[in-house]
Amino acid sequence: MRRVFIYDTTLRDGSQGAGISFTIEDKIKIVKALDSFGVSYIEGGYPGANPKDDLFFEQMKKVELKNAKLTAFGSTRRKDISVEKDEVLKAILKSSVKTACIFGKSWDLHVKQALKTTNEENLKMIYESISFLKSKKLEVIFDAEHYFDGYKSNKIYAFEVVGRAIAAGADVICLCETNGGMLPSDIGTIVKKTIAAFPAVKFGIHTHNDSDCAVANSIVAAEEGCLLIQGTINGIGERCGNANLCSIIPALQIKRSYECVSNKNLKKLSEISRYVSEISNLIPNDSEPYVGKNAFAHKAGVHVSAITKRS
Repeated sequence: MRRVFIYDTTLRDGSQGAGISFTIEDKIKIVKALDSFGVSYIEGGYPGANPKDDLFFEQMKKVELKNAKLTAFGSTRRKDISVEKDEVLKAILKSSVKTACIFGKSWDLHVKQALKTTNEENLKMIYESISFLKSKKLEVIFDAEHYFDGYKSNKIYAFEVVGRAIAAGADVICLCETNGGMLPSDIGTIVKKTIAAFPAVKFGIHTHNDSDCAVANSIVAAEEGCLLIQGTINGIGERCGNANLCSIIPALQIKRSYECVSNKNLKKLSEISRYVSEISNLIPNDSEPYVGKNAFAHKAGVHVSAITKRS
């Protein structure tokens, strides 16, 4: 059975969903539930971005996790500043986590228009930030932001970004479909070509649901070789949401024989789905695949008859 690693970002990317606001107590409750469920990584937040996340990481120093690695999110250093002076990187170290996930631009359009810098300076920002965190003995996951759009626009530069992150010592390169506009055929092709260009490297996938394909895109990426799957419980997240782990996990584990969590814990999927909905003040979706009540209900007489005869 092939192992994939589930990376939960409910507390960071999921919290950016409209109408969702977690207290520190909420976040700690969800962390404990996710750890018990058996995910590999829990992205707790963005230290240095706001006082709530700073206090959360401070309180998490007293919480012992049995299965998951608590992860701090952040960005590469700012342009024209040293890594030692960068406030984001210093905040990650202050959080005392052993795993960091930092994002960097892989689309040259954003390098020029968002960062207002050069392609080469962006590559230096990526390399130096990862190298700095690795020198502090952290496991580093690099989120190649807008990777798929970047690949379509300038494949050579997108590959340079990946190569520079690998050279700096990143443990995992996570290919991010940040806009959420790609279809499964796009994802499959680009992931396959990227992994072929960088053999023996661990890749991950991060997708958004703006085209209603986040789950499908994540599954295709896993089938093409991505070992780390990022997503959120119930697919909560910015705009149309993130990839829904409540669909991805059973799809990979039941239908493709991947190991995501233990089979024992897989039976708790509906429970954790409802638990996160309750804390998020969201009404559970009864028609959600795998975990919704309607997924196991039949109204049509022919269906009911067939189930009764099989029972």
